[in-house]
Amino acid sequence: MPWSEATAMGERKKFIDDLLDRRYSVSELCAKYGISRKTGYKWIERFRLEGVQGLEDRSHAPAVVHNRTRPEIEQALIAARHRHPTWGPAKLLYEVGQKQPQWLLPHESTVCDILKRNGLVRARVRRRPYGHPGRPTQEIARPNDCWSADFKGQFRLGNGQYCYPLTVTDNYSRYLLEVRGLNGTVHDDSKRVFARLFKEYGLPARIRTDNGVPFAAASLGRLSRLSVWWIKLGVLPELIEPGKPQQNGRHERMHKTLKDETTMPPAYSLAGQQRKFDHFRGEFNDERPHEALDMTPPASWYQPSNRSMPDKLLEPDYPDRFEVRLVSGNGGVRWRQHWVNVTSVLVGEYIGFEEMADGLWDVYFGPMRIGRFHERLLRIEDSLSKLKRRV
Repeated sequence: MPWSEATAMGERKKFIDDLLDRRYSVSELCAKYGISRKTGYKWIERFRLEGVQGLEDRSHAPAVVHNRTRPEIEQALIAARHRHPTWGPAKLLYEVGQKQPQWLLPHESTVCDILKRNGLVRARVRRRPYGHPGRPTQEIARPNDCWSADFKGQFRLGNGQYCYPLTVTDNYSRYLLEVRGLNGTVHDDSKRVFARLFKEYGLPARIRTDNGVPFAAASLGRLSRLSVWWIKLGVLPELIEPGKPQQNGRHERMHKTLKDETTMPPAYSLAGQQRKFDHFRGEFNDERPHEALDMTPPASWYQPSNRSMPDKLLEPDYPDRFEVRLVSGNGGVRWRQHWVNVTSVLVGEYIGFEEMADGLWDVYFGPMRIGRFHERLLRIEDSLSKLKRRV
């Protein structure tokens, strides 16, 4: 029978030993070991020329690779990488090409292979993926349909203190509801600002923000303490996609004007800077003509919401078909005698489970879907979570 691949070296040695005993002809040996005479003569010739070492497997790689990068080009690319550890293939090829214009340089993908082969590429640490609702698509038809909130980049005041301006606008009218200089992007100070705005202007339907603190967190559904408070007030958080500030373009454009007119130069103290913010806000809302509003100021388009801020937070209400669970102090819920991790952000809150298929449940906090529960795995995943209203 043909020799086994796992013991090929041993079978070849036995083949040669039997040949040296001269008890069998080459044809008989080949029949005995189940190989062709051509293969038998090949191993006999290798043993004659190299001894036992000739019976070892050889590389099947071609002896000549016609399109292989020349050694001097590869060494030049490696040397350039050592000089510039952060440069990518395009920059490395440009530098080598400037020094040796007569060389026929390889493609960028080949340079990547060369760098990896020589240990010059550091593998990136993969972060745990969290679900994201995707691009905001809901229309804005009237004032307070959607507010935008953001922290304009911090800057240093004249006394050396940092100022973090929290800005809030109404997306329909462009009305600048607030510019408040804070000491940081912390939950408590931000919550106080929004509480005052809700009491003065009423509640919006949604608030659109980026994915930074305190608006979002690396938790199930990207919920933060601030967004949980919004949901309990009846306000839906709406997140733009990471790295796409253009999805909040109206707000970002206002930031440019705010920076030009209030921070160049900045005031000496936070109180002085706040006076500059207040003056800008009054002029922006009541005097400054806006091209998108037919050259009228935002104040002529804005009116407060008819939804006033409640004195008491509303507890989430779920339909009868839902399984409702309380998130305990350890950030999880009990499910059929088992513990299921949720998130510490929802400790003390009730969440709802709606069965979508056998063993698959959509998980809601109030009207917001925050993940999908796999009953067999006892795990809630939010990689496919979508921000949507429950019907």
